[in-house]
Amino acid sequence: MHKNPQNLNAFLFDQGCSEDLRSLLTFIARAGKYVAHAIKTGDIGKAGTSNLYGEEQLSLDILADEIFGEHLVESNLVSAFASEEQEQLVTILGDNGKFSVAFDPLDGSSLIDTNVTIGSIFAIWEGNGFLGRKGSEIVAAGYFSYGPRTTLVLSLGNIVDEFVLNDIGEFQIYRSNLCIKPTSKTFSPGNLRAIPEKPAYAHLLQHWISNTKTLRYTGGMVPDINSILCKGNGIFTYPSHSQYPQGKLRLLYECAPMAFIVNCAGGKAVNEKGNPILDIACENLHDRTSIFLGSTQEVDTSIEFFQRIHY
Repeated sequence: MHKNPQNLNAFLFDQGCSEDLRSLLTFIARAGKYVAHAIKTGDIGKAGTSNLYGEEQLSLDILADEIFGEHLVESNLVSAFASEEQEQLVTILGDNGKFSVAFDPLDGSSLIDTNVTIGSIFAIWEGNGFLGRKGSEIVAAGYFSYGPRTTLVLSLGNIVDEFVLNDIGEFQIYRSNLCIKPTSKTFSPGNLRAIPEKPAYAHLLQHWISNTKTLRYTGGMVPDINSILCKGNGIFTYPSHSQYPQGKLRLLYECAPMAFIVNCAGGKAVNEKGNPILDIACENLHDRTSIFLGSTQEVDTSIEFFQRIHY
């Protein structure tokens, strides 16, 4: 924790972040601040519409999507952006822009009526577009966590830093160099409905329980991975099953950004076949994938279970 915390812009400047990327991150941070305010004061009811996946949208889903989109346009730096809430790529400057941004404007919004922590996820690539590109090409990724405090966890590809929104509306550095230990004390198992189809997953859960690991699962990707990063250990799992044979979570908007952050913190992120998430090329804007990420030894153990026990 910093005794004399810098604001986000000053911190990025001292880290040698380019002027263009620093400016874009400032616009994204401002969008996150406005989304945080909207969550506190806005309508949390249903919008009466569905997104392209057939999921019922909340008014806040639509508003958060608009807020991020507007700020990316205002930055005058973005070639194109892709949002989990929109079917098509949104082209802004095309080849005249510096960056392309993918984002999930409100991850975990179905939980908002229970007043638990939710978030927003984003990743930035240089150039125009996403197709054929991999998470390993990301130049910066982060997420906002809207809980008792609003925080921004950010990586530029080396270390992972946490910023907190202060009482004058600025993100200031709170903790630097968040690291994930190789071993884990906790587990966050998503998609338990896969257990009847996949004995490997049932055996893996029993392994964790038998080794007295602690369950930490909220039903939201942002709070679960935020817990892993802030506590310095843990594993988050979301395997595929028959309803989502490739996995449910989206590669571009959720898995690639989170894999980038976790890898930069010393963790590991793979699909259930053991393939690194950051090596998977985007073939469609709404590709899905299974994912196991967090403490390296626990991820390796999980994949060993899936490879050893057939399903």
